[in-house]
Amino acid sequence: MCGIVGYFGSVPGNMPPSGLLTRMTRAINHRGPDEQGMYCDEGGGLAHARLSIIDLVSGQQPMTNEDGSIWVTFNGEIFNYVELNKSLVAAGHRFRTRSDTETILHSYEEKKEACVEHFNGDFAFAIWDRKERKLMLARDRMGVRPLYYTMVGQTLVFASEIKALLTVPGVKAEMDLKALDQVFTFWFPLPPRTPFKGIFELPPGHVLTCRDGGRITIKPYWRLTYRDRNDQTPMNEQEATEKLHDLLVDATRIRLRADVPVGAYLSGGLDSSVTTALIRNYTDSPLRTFSVTFEDGEFDESPYQQELVKALGTDHSSIVCTSADIGQMFPDVIRHTERPILRTAPAPMYRLAQHVRESGFKVVMTGEGADEILAGYDIFKEAKIRRFWARQMASTRRPKLLRRLYPYLVNLQGQPQPYLEAFFRAGMEDPSHPFFSHLPRWQMTSRLKQLFSDDVRAEIGSYNAIDELREQMPSDYSRWHPLSQSQFLEAGYLLPGYILSSQGDRPSMAHAVEGRFPFLDHRVVEFANSMPPRFKLKGLIEKHILRKSMARHLPASIANRPKQPYRAPDAVSFFGPQAPEYVSELLSENAIRQTGLFDAAAVAKLVEKCRNGTATGFRDNMALVGVLSVQLLQSGLMSEPAPVSPPTAALAV
Repeated sequence: MCGIVGYFGSVPGNMPPSGLLTRMTRAINHRGPDEQGMYCDEGGGLAHARLSIIDLVSGQQPMTNEDGSIWVTFNGEIFNYVELNKSLVAAGHRFRTRSDTETILHSYEEKKEACVEHFNGDFAFAIWDRKERKLMLARDRMGVRPLYYTMVGQTLVFASEIKALLTVPGVKAEMDLKALDQVFTFWFPLPPRTPFKGIFELPPGHVLTCRDGGRITIKPYWRLTYRDRNDQTPMNEQEATEKLHDLLVDATRIRLRADVPVGAYLSGGLDSSVTTALIRNYTDSPLRTFSVTFEDGEFDESPYQQELVKALGTDHSSIVCTSADIGQMFPDVIRHTERPILRTAPAPMYRLAQHVRESGFKVVMTGEGADEILAGYDIFKEAKIRRFWARQMASTRRPKLLRRLYPYLVNLQGQPQPYLEAFFRAGMEDPSHPFFSHLPRWQMTSRLKQLFSDDVRAEIGSYNAIDELREQMPSDYSRWHPLSQSQFLEAGYLLPGYILSSQGDRPSMAHAVEGRFPFLDHRVVEFANSMPPRFKLKGLIEKHILRKSMARHLPASIANRPKQPYRAPDAVSFFGPQAPEYVSELLSENAIRQTGLFDAAAVAKLVEKCRNGTATGFRDNMALVGVLSVQLLQSGLMSEPAPVSPPTAALAV
């Protein structure tokens, strides 16, 4: 895991090439504090901040092939590099290192852009082909690793994080109001859009090629697809159960490849417990686990964590994250997420990654992705109940099934039945709507836009974020089962756009910690997507086939435990005796007016509700966190140059 930067074209601002690459690399030095390197050519340059995990001695980057015609800077891991190297050696290639970086070079020599189709990994990389004068950028299938780019005139500039792009002369951080509208609808901007005008994200599973004159081509090499709803091809559930088990075992095995110790996050839920159990039962790797706990029992899962620690005998440590901690670290979290967020959940993950690094670990295995690919979230059950209700809208019994949802949300469970029915009724008039499952969530989040200032409303005008999303749907989307459509929205958008970004790569790499995700092995994803929906959501039992597959490895209380999503205290973190000073400053009426994005009077009312403890439900909490995160972006990334820290090692040309 590392940070990568580079350019193709004339150096913006008439800077020396090495000067530009040095500035960009220093801005993301946190991603790769072990060593740095750069390569400059006529009209192009690559640089690298290294977090050394595989081949600690000879894996320096940028790396070149034997004749110096191809160069690569690479962030991430190619987990099947051992197997690929055998076939490449058989084809006549010679390896000078044990690094998976060299696997990319020789694979490109063999397959050009199609090399990515053979990689099993989490990656973002750039290849400079001197002979063809071509720059290639690629990103992994599920969007685990970030990659951003922008154009300065006819020069393409790219980086692992936006803050590196903001060190480039001519690149500014100006809020894209349509992206802001999207965040306040979906929780994330729709790729390739980012929160900043003119700065783009390479979508997951895509390759970008750039040639002289800034001629860019962007193409997908892989995409999520699902079984047709009318597909009657038989699949035996027991055989599928065993195949899923075997795939997860192998996905875990190859993700333990490293020349440094590998730990694991342990939340106490099914997914991280599966990952931890597979490490224990199918490898010889020492098992070191880490978790975060909370003082508030509504969020704390420590009893389940300790139960699994005892069952598996792991060497375990945990940190307690308080509301005050969240408030104090939130500005740092936003500097690393580089986008507005509506929940504080990334903050405890930021603190947990710090604890992992302080414990001497650079790599952790996690359970992310299981809920998206195996139907673990309550939103999938919710949509099933709402469709059942929609067939008899006059029924008074059917909507009572809604009480079986979200048992961990005390406020929601305490609401009267008419309130619940009004909330979940969104979109009920058309159960065939392509976004039926998500309309209640998006409708609730969109109400936060009432806080937008008149100027923002006027500029956004009649723009509709849901219409833009509709335009991105694949041609076969309408042929999928409703559950598959819901899963696509989660796995294809929320997962890379928020969970793997704001809760994954960004808080962990702030402390140079790499997360690895067995459930996101593309073989696991493709197999899960080929299953009949009933294997995943059986009645109202989520992740049925995963529970069946992994019951042999886990205590029954864990294997049968209902889903409890990871959450953290929100608005309460920013008020009270330990409230940080920046909160009152950034949420003051004067600061809100200066920013110009929100209505100062409306925000003042919201702040007062949160301060006196009368804020209720998701809407108030999301609104407060969303406004504060935007204000932090405005006062940090958008108003000042990205902070530059000194490198830990000299850059070598």
